[in-house]
Amino acid sequence: MSRKHEQPETEAGRSSAPYDVTQQVGHLLRKAVQRHTAIFQQNVGDDQLTAIQFVTLCALRDRGRSSQAELVEATAIDQATIRGIINRLKARGLIALSPGKLDKRKVIASLTTEGQALLSRTIPRAQEISRLTMGQLNPAEQVAILYLLQKMNASGLQGE
Repeated sequence: MSRKHEQPETEAGRSSAPYDVTQQVGHLLRKAVQRHTAIFQQNVGDDQLTAIQFVTLCALRDRGRSSQAELVEATAIDQATIRGIINRLKARGLIALSPGKLDKRKVIASLTTEGQALLSRTIPRAQEISRLTMGQLNPAEQVAILYLLQKMNASGLQGE
């Protein structure tokens, strides 16, 4: 490591170097997400399908019939956003909505034949999108970044 990147420690254990936002984890993660989103839109093969809609369709494929609350849990998409996604996917005929079996007030989403067909066409493209997103990372770096992101996301909101 070059001396340029070493940062002296203060008494509190924090670096005394100036705060450079471009080197902070949040900024770098945001840029990586923006890059991935652009790669997704350029390569998905469906101008109307967003990455977040794709994740929702995959959750329905994996979990089967699901309520909005179950989709929130499965996708980490907030309640207000999932509602809009469900409405757009329904309007495209990719999902169907029905009342819950026990609680008729509950709305249950399920994939339609059209939704399943779209996923079948899109998943190979999504695999290529993941490869493109990883860019120049070698196989070990790819495993490492996925491991570290999963570890970060498994920790509590307080960074525990």
